[in-house]
Amino acid sequence: MAFPTETVYGLGASIALPEAVARIFTAKGRPPGHPLIVHGADASVLDRYAREVPPLARVLAARFWPGPLTLVLERSGAVPDVVTGGRETVGLRVPAQPLALAMLRDVGAGVAAPSANPFGRTSPTTARHVLADLGDRVDLVLDGGPCGVGLESTILDLTTSPPTVLRTGGLPVDVLEAAAGVALERVATGPARAPGMLAAHYAPRARVVIAEDHDAALAAAAGAGDRRVAILSGSPVAGRPAPIVPLVPDEPGAEGYARALYDLLRRADALGVDLVVAVPPPPGGLGDAIRDRLGRAAADQPG
Repeated sequence: MAFPTETVYGLGASIALPEAVARIFTAKGRPPGHPLIVHGADASVLDRYAREVPPLARVLAARFWPGPLTLVLERSGAVPDVVTGGRETVGLRVPAQPLALAMLRDVGAGVAAPSANPFGRTSPTTARHVLADLGDRVDLVLDGGPCGVGLESTILDLTTSPPTVLRTGGLPVDVLEAAAGVALERVATGPARAPGMLAAHYAPRARVVIAEDHDAALAAAAGAGDRRVAILSGSPVAGRPAPIVPLVPDEPGAEGYARALYDLLRRADALGVDLVVAVPPPPGGLGDAIRDRLGRAAADQPG
């Protein structure tokens, strides 16, 4: 079953049904050692699925749940190996999406879910994206409309000292750090301790390259030869030649960019674009997460 969250659409199964959870990996083509996030209807997921709940976990859950924050804790015996890839930790979160919360209350157990798309590709932010990607590999798609945040959750590992940000996301790290009251470590890539840690991920079929400003984007586009080129930017590019496809969010600022990012990358593929030249927003806040996703998309297809 696919369902909406405020971040992206998830492909979920009750953790009470390990065989159903295993089908997620088959449907996505996801390696079995990559852990899944367990979604719950409220903060009781901490006591149900974590072996110990540190005080900071309760502080952050009270502040940011429901919302785009995943907390990694030592798992309880109620979490099967298939969910965690055999690890002794589990990621837990409560999504801020009414339809998702209603579904989670009805299920009555945690729902393990990655994004509802083929492994390593662009995440879905509408039900239409899910159907285009997975088709009959998913039994049911709950349509909650477009996702309000558009980027995956921020993942914070509370089993380390200091806590470690394993993935930047819809909750800016500076906001999270201020609430935590401690300096947080950041891990950009590495073994799959959590979703989204591979150096190459979130990629469309088109090749993606990064340009730090509009002049650099135009230069990269000019050097693309006969390839069909799009420029992705938070604002229109002045002096853009007509053959270059503009990919511009409908809403200004980092929030608008984040909300539109995956849809715009998918639009590039639908238009037959060969090369996307992406101008990311400035660092800081959601800009960090957007730059992370674009960097991983660019890493997916060298040359």
